[in-house]
Amino acid sequence: MPPPGVRGITSIPTLSQLYRTGTVLASKKKDLPTPNAELNEKICTIRYDITKLEVDAIVNAANRRLLGGGGVDGAIHLAAGPKLLEECRTLKGCNTGSAKVTDAYDLPCKKVIHAVGPVYDDDDETSEPLLRGCYRTSLQLAVENDCKSIAFSAISTGIYGYPSKEASIAALSEVKKFLEQPDGQKIDKVVFVNFMGKDVAAYNESMPEIFPPTEEDQHEKVPSMQELINEASEGASTNPRPEDASVVERTPSISWEEPLYLTAAQVELEPRGSTTADGDRERRGTNVKPDESNAGGR
Repeated sequence: MPPPGVRGITSIPTLSQLYRTGTVLASKKKDLPTPNAELNEKICTIRYDITKLEVDAIVNAANRRLLGGGGVDGAIHLAAGPKLLEECRTLKGCNTGSAKVTDAYDLPCKKVIHAVGPVYDDDDETSEPLLRGCYRTSLQLAVENDCKSIAFSAISTGIYGYPSKEASIAALSEVKKFLEQPDGQKIDKVVFVNFMGKDVAAYNESMPEIFPPTEEDQHEKVPSMQELINEASEGASTNPRPEDASVVERTPSISWEEPLYLTAAQVELEPRGSTTADGDRERRGTNVKPDESNAGGR
């Protein structure tokens, strides 16, 4: 049994299970991709503290210096301990749109992949290719390091201002493209870990557009999501206590008493220019850009 608050990969329901419990609903849009049962069993999502996931690799939303920052970046460094920063210093930074890998040290995962997402610009057509590059490179690094399961934080949707809906479409599309290639067969599970309500809602809306439910997903009923979680966790705590979740201090607007899974209809998307967990104003819809070298937790 994992330590309190730590959640293993088998306790994170797949997209197929989310469809069958009615937690995620089919899209009403037409001309969607052909449903793929195998992919729907590989894709997972959870609203949780990524530092508490016992997977092979987690993906950090890092800055170009790879020296830690705020938000999830700071939480990962805090949970991993000082040796993570020591190794990051040897990497000499990372280009935007790419990623580098380190050991995980005190984290329950095996590897940390540090991906540097782009600062979003409404008029900058390079934002999406760079964001896609983060996901593609991270998956390739996972394969090269024999990682079968990988958990992504929401890259660039914090102070870097990438709209959550657009970011989720880019992320899901790029992951699907990778999984359909030969190297994709070496990945068993891809987990999208969201914390802010706007990201939860965006992924719940976008997943059915990229990974539509099969007929079985829509008609085969299973126990409620909470029952699945309780069974898979084998008595482990469903939500980490506040003292166990370092991200809580950086995101006081989210309570760990809230459910792990929310439908898009249950989540009110945050307004443009809302305050983020780090106290910064999101740059969405403005020309103000954060300092990429120091900002973290994008």
